[in-house]
Amino acid sequence: MIQVLVSTWALLLGILLLLVGNGVQGTLLGVRGGIEGFSTLAMSIVMSGYFVGFLGGSRLAPAMIRRVGHIRVFAALGSMISAILILYPAFAHPISWTLGRILIGFCFSAVYVTAESWLNNSVDNANRGKALSLYMITQSAGIVIAQGLLVLGDPSGFILFVIPSVLVSISFTPILLSVAPTPAFATTKPMSLRQLYSISPLGCIGIFLLGGMYSAMLGMASVFGSAAGLSVAQISSFVAALYLGGLCCQFPIGWMSDRLDRRGLILWISVIGAAVSALGMMFGASSYVVLLIVAFGVGGMTNPLYALLIAYTNDYLDPEDMAAASGGLLFLNGLGAIAGPILTGWIMAQVGPYGFFLFIGLLMAALALYAAWRMTQRQSPSSVETVSYAPILPSATPVVAELVQEVFIENQEEVVSDAQDAAELEYAEREAAGGR
Repeated sequence: MIQVLVSTWALLLGILLLLVGNGVQGTLLGVRGGIEGFSTLAMSIVMSGYFVGFLGGSRLAPAMIRRVGHIRVFAALGSMISAILILYPAFAHPISWTLGRILIGFCFSAVYVTAESWLNNSVDNANRGKALSLYMITQSAGIVIAQGLLVLGDPSGFILFVIPSVLVSISFTPILLSVAPTPAFATTKPMSLRQLYSISPLGCIGIFLLGGMYSAMLGMASVFGSAAGLSVAQISSFVAALYLGGLCCQFPIGWMSDRLDRRGLILWISVIGAAVSALGMMFGASSYVVLLIVAFGVGGMTNPLYALLIAYTNDYLDPEDMAAASGGLLFLNGLGAIAGPILTGWIMAQVGPYGFFLFIGLLMAALALYAAWRMTQRQSPSSVETVSYAPILPSATPVVAELVQEVFIENQEEVVSDAQDAAELEYAEREAAGGR
């Protein structure tokens, strides 16, 4: 792990600064929207714009990189991010904010693809899994750190918009001064959604539902806090708790994933997530401490589900099909993510701020019911046939998704090789025993 950190620290530092900048603007807009008097439904459309742009950027970034190169894409779109962050308070209107969120989602997606392709190129097969874990920790840490910056200024002013703009601009320095140009950018042609659904119905439905849950958390948590009357410090702590829960639960759930029936684990995580969401809706208003505990639990159940569902889907794929499947899974997750904030905003407008937890709980319950039904339709693969769990967040780009699939393929090849070695050893021992 130290060796990987030494070789990738500049990239990880740049990515950390990018995530801090992104985390600040996402939460800050929810707070500022409340100050400006925007309705919950209007803010839900604003927040959904980011995921529209992110999905578009994920699909168009490879072509942009192939045409003009990594450095030009990174510098041009990074500069646009900085400009948009400063323009938000100057044009405080739902329409201009929605357009800004679409553009900034597109730019962040393409910038992530560029930085992650450099990261992928800087590690070898032996260290790919460790690099992936470090990257996931960096992502979560960036968003958590961002929440602490919100208390440094007045959200009704300009300074909190300037801070993420500066951070994004600074993030270019360690990346552009330390990395070498990468090879020609290439992505695998995605598998059709019909074929992917026929292979893993639960994987497809689960990824789609999870996209809605994650985007509701990422986009609407600060809108919920503002509507519920929380202070800026309380909102920042609430959002941080969501991501700390995901970071703390990712690896324990991954450990269980490699030892238990994954469908059963998906079922119980969804049941727990639905129950915790119900507690938040019923008792969150009574105590801020309860609200933080609920946030930690909801984040802890939601974030690891993405990697778990990908691992479950890969259990039914041949290694050569895993990379192609990642494109379809990303697209389904993106569609769910676009709808998540809008549906959350509509529910919050109908039942009040705590409809935020109602929406997440309903999706968790739907996933639990579907997983329970799928358990009656076919047998789960044996533990020998399953691939190893690899950590990944629902905000993944095509580069990280394919990086994860490479880790899955390498782990699967190691499992197959070990099984073959064990079989050959057993055969040799029987032959030796027979000779005696």
